[in-house]
Amino acid sequence: MARTIGRLTALKVDKAKRSGMYADGGGLYLRVTNEGTKSWVFRFRLNGRPRWMGIGPLALYGLQEARGKALDARRLRHEGIDPIDARRAGHMQELLEAAKAITFKQCAESYIKTHRAGWRNRKHAAQWEATLATYAEPIIGALPVQAVDTALVMKVLEQEVHDALDKPTAPLWTARPETASRLRGRMESILDWAKVRGHREGENPARWRGHLDKLLPARAKVRKVKHHAALSYDDLPTFMTVLRAQEGIAARALEFAILTAARTGEVIGARWGEIDIGEKLWTVPAMRMKAGKEHRLPLSARVVAILKEMKPLCQVSDGQNEADAFVFPGGKHGKPLSNMAFLMLLRRMKHDDLTAHGFRSTFRDWAAERTNFASEVAEMALAHTVSSKVEQAYRRGDLFERRWRMMTAWATFCATPKETTRNKLAILRQTS
Repeated sequence: MARTIGRLTALKVDKAKRSGMYADGGGLYLRVTNEGTKSWVFRFRLNGRPRWMGIGPLALYGLQEARGKALDARRLRHEGIDPIDARRAGHMQELLEAAKAITFKQCAESYIKTHRAGWRNRKHAAQWEATLATYAEPIIGALPVQAVDTALVMKVLEQEVHDALDKPTAPLWTARPETASRLRGRMESILDWAKVRGHREGENPARWRGHLDKLLPARAKVRKVKHHAALSYDDLPTFMTVLRAQEGIAARALEFAILTAARTGEVIGARWGEIDIGEKLWTVPAMRMKAGKEHRLPLSARVVAILKEMKPLCQVSDGQNEADAFVFPGGKHGKPLSNMAFLMLLRRMKHDDLTAHGFRSTFRDWAAERTNFASEVAEMALAHTVSSKVEQAYRRGDLFERRWRMMTAWATFCATPKETTRNKLAILRQTS
């Protein structure tokens, strides 16, 4: 049966005051409430039962606009589609597209925020933020994460930068391979996170194996890995004599780091609660260790002397226990030494060719070439991971005692003038 369409006019719509339904035809109605508000509704039948679909208020949709929306709904019904379900699906798609429109920078920020608690220290999170902000965000930070593809990833990794020697510009991947490799891995993790959260689809364009390895040379082939600059152990006693003549907390902290063969972060982050001077023991908690395992370090007499020298300088903030105070306080109250303290000290000593981390290599070379201590003992003194079977074997025996003897011998070597070192070589060997 044909239906009359167009019963209403703009004047009739305007004059409709009584509450009720005013038919325009074809299933379109003007609904007036007791309060006088007016809106459009569309009536249709589904499986023999009537259904009503709201179109919108008269204030937003005039008569002609309402007729157009009703026509669209009738066309859907003609195709056997429920217009209410179609509209709901459209809304869901819009929400999905909006979710996918989240930018790479927003994903990066969310990823770091989510994983920050699981990282060992604040420095790790800061490195993530700095690397991404410097190299990735200027290129892809404002783009929807869904839009990041292989071409964009390559644009990030091949952007022009100055190399380590400040030579003319070169691609990031070849000029700074280690930084670029870490950047690629961080982008891969962020894009994986975005996919799991529903913000993107498809393969990860930053993955290495079977993808970018076909487009870029391996990092090891780009540039030979340059290890931290290290001092020859033969020159160490002379260096230590000069170091001990230096004043300041940074000098004592560097000497402490050399004598314990600890990492820079472990030293500057040391707190008094980790130190037992009576037992000559420093216990670094797992959360501050690279391998995520608690590390016990025996302390030689000279190290204990350094600690006693630092004790009067202990800075305790309001509401803080002495155990939480840093062993080597920085310039700001309640803060540790800066990460740059050792570098600046070495520069003042005219040794800007060295790094604090390099003294660990000096220690390892000395242990291998000047003593008979087992290599596993030296590796564990450095808090390196060794095979589980070896570790279990040494933990059952006298590992700590051997490490204490090793660190005592190391302290003796560091304090021995260079000209008498060879004469004491036999003594050092006997200690093992």
